[in-house]
Amino acid sequence: MIEICEVGPRDGLQNECKLIPTAQKVELIHRLIDAGIRNIEAVSFVNPKVVPQMADAEEVLSQLPKDLGVRYGGLVLSRSGLERALKTDVEFLHVVTTTSDSFNLKNVKRTVNDSVTELTPVIKEGIQSDRKIVGVLGTAFGCPFEGEVQLAHVLQVAEKFLEAGCSELTLADTTGMANPAQVQNVVNAFFSTFGPDLTLGLHFHNTRGLGLANTLAGYQAGVKKFDSSIAGLGGCPFAPKAVGNVCTEDMVNMFHGMKIETNANLEKLVETSKWMEEVMGRSLDGMLIKAGIA
Repeated sequence: MIEICEVGPRDGLQNECKLIPTAQKVELIHRLIDAGIRNIEAVSFVNPKVVPQMADAEEVLSQLPKDLGVRYGGLVLSRSGLERALKTDVEFLHVVTTTSDSFNLKNVKRTVNDSVTELTPVIKEGIQSDRKIVGVLGTAFGCPFEGEVQLAHVLQVAEKFLEAGCSELTLADTTGMANPAQVQNVVNAFFSTFGPDLTLGLHFHNTRGLGLANTLAGYQAGVKKFDSSIAGLGGCPFAPKAVGNVCTEDMVNMFHGMKIETNANLEKLVETSKWMEEVMGRSLDGMLIKAGIA
């Protein structure tokens, strides 16, 4: 069974020039739930002046349906973000640092070590407040400014997040630099270092067309949890050319073709992607929108 974490409402929209009204964000999440998605990164608690697309996080969460077996999550980069998150009923938090100093300085104006130092008590306080904490390590497969990021360094940052209490880790290919062989090597190193019971997720961007290939490589290495974005929406405001997450419906189509269950309704996902094209007013990157379901 594949666990999908749908990041379209957050990562999918944060890089868009067009500001999407709260009501349409809520409708998107309703549609995703109707399509069988049960794990949704709905919002981001970041500075609204920096990422105005995410300024309505509290309003979005307040309007979402409850008691449907759906987990709603939010992204946190700092203590101020945690303080906002804890005033809501968000159930899990993606606490994020990148593993490249150059990228982290551009993203949050702190070195990686400084971010880890700040985020360690954030993780602990979130746990004390009964939130599930997922540690997200960006640029885990490469940095657009530094190039290769040493695997040993990524493992060190991961260890600090786990020691702080993270129940899960997600490795993010922030600018789509990974390749399948590298993915298998990194995943194997994580399971070897932290044990086979580690709950590990993968977050790929399709910048260079390898998103699904990397997803398959991660699955073959033992990962069962993947982030994806409806219609392939996504990107990072701080990363050059970081366009497009792995497309949810394309990923589901791949796994269903392999007879691997996802609990998602492919037809309804495609319908939602077509609706998103209308909302955005342009053609989106998903392939199944164009090709249809075989």
